[in-house]
Amino acid sequence: MESILGPVMSETKNAGDGVRVQQRRIFGTDGIRSRANVYPMTAEMVLKLGRAAGLVLRSKGDFRSTVVIGKDPRLSGYMFESALRAGFTSMGIHCLQVGTLPTPAVAFMTRALRADAGVVISASHNPYHDNGIKFFDPNGMKLPDSMELEIERILFADEMSQQQPTPMDIGRATNIEDAPGRYIEFCKNSFPKTLRLNGLRVVVDCAHGAAYQVAPRVFWELGAEVISIGNEPDGLNINSGYGSLHPEKMRDKVRETRADIGVAFDGDADRLLVCDEKGRLLDGDHVLAMCALAMKRNDTLRGGGVVATVMSNLGLERFLARHDLKLIRTKVGDRYVLEHMFNNGFNLGGEQSGHMIFLDHNTTGDGIVSALKVLELMAASQRPLSELTAGMETAPQILKNVMVPVGSDPLSSPKVAAVIARVEAAVAGTGRILIRKSGTEPKIRVMMEGDSLSRIQELVDEVCQSIQDSVSGDVHV
Repeated sequence: MESILGPVMSETKNAGDGVRVQQRRIFGTDGIRSRANVYPMTAEMVLKLGRAAGLVLRSKGDFRSTVVIGKDPRLSGYMFESALRAGFTSMGIHCLQVGTLPTPAVAFMTRALRADAGVVISASHNPYHDNGIKFFDPNGMKLPDSMELEIERILFADEMSQQQPTPMDIGRATNIEDAPGRYIEFCKNSFPKTLRLNGLRVVVDCAHGAAYQVAPRVFWELGAEVISIGNEPDGLNINSGYGSLHPEKMRDKVRETRADIGVAFDGDADRLLVCDEKGRLLDGDHVLAMCALAMKRNDTLRGGGVVATVMSNLGLERFLARHDLKLIRTKVGDRYVLEHMFNNGFNLGGEQSGHMIFLDHNTTGDGIVSALKVLELMAASQRPLSELTAGMETAPQILKNVMVPVGSDPLSSPKVAAVIARVEAAVAGTGRILIRKSGTEPKIRVMMEGDSLSRIQELVDEVCQSIQDSVSGDVHV
């Protein structure tokens, strides 16, 4: 993917084997994220970040660059919005502020306004005390790693002070008042004009997050009876007890109101969890399965299958194979799913966690569009959701996290490797094991799937124990 931000000129270090490794300092797997008012998510650092990104933008064109800025409703968002605006305008960049909107809405508005970049201030599904920054390129796609590293290089090289514009060239900030309405129409346009949601009762859980205004209106304007919960943000309650991480309230409300479907978003509404009319929770793998099959029947599925991550359930892979469709796995992160889709001609992909990318409509995970795709299947078939997902059976899956000391690398231990090799051999042909370092916390994540829950539990415990023993210097093989 090409980007307005140009080629990388990042710092590297020698890894000891002749390989030059680019080093991240503040960007993680999904932008920058940490506790608000604690490095790197301080007002001072975010101001410098805006200036560094602004300098890169300014160097790539002969015209005045613009950037779209949106946020979720957490309390610290106001502070970071002001800091980013100050940083960008101080480098001569115009800011188009869309206020509180979902992350996919910012991606859409970046394209719609012909902006040079988009920025979302959000910590997604994290509690209110965290916050983060995510960048989009002019096409509404998350920046590739190389572009983030270029911004880091400029930030820590402190090159901004020598290249400040004159007072007459400082940027302006403009509020885009009609942004919510424009995004609502964008979402509705992803739904067939020949269909309506009349007669469907929908529970909508907004996680007290960025979708609290736009999501209920989208479904209501398409004809559904909408029952909204988690739609009263106060800056401190985002993701607290509601949303895709806490679907129990959505499930209970579906049962209580005899709704046809429940949809739950996370704080920035780029992911979706669904509940059918019987109260059964459905994750991203279920949504990908039913949508892939429908798109194949309609001859709208490109690439011959679905792009997902290594975390997607073995059941999705088996379901797709039964319908002569392939599952392509990438490393964890919807940005890597999107990159593979974009570069290899796929138009459907996503993550088990609920990030679904319908590339014919948006360039990032979009919870509202994903929900509309499920509702489209229900409206077109006139069948309940429980019947549409009947063919997708998930394989038993266990995920455990092992806390490790910061800076430790137990996976490099030959003894741990021996245990992992033995476990891999034990599930060969009937399951799989995935072991990876967390990109945001000092944890090793151990995931295993197989046909016997008790057996994979035993094997996962064995691997986790070997990791724990390794950091304490006592591994038995």
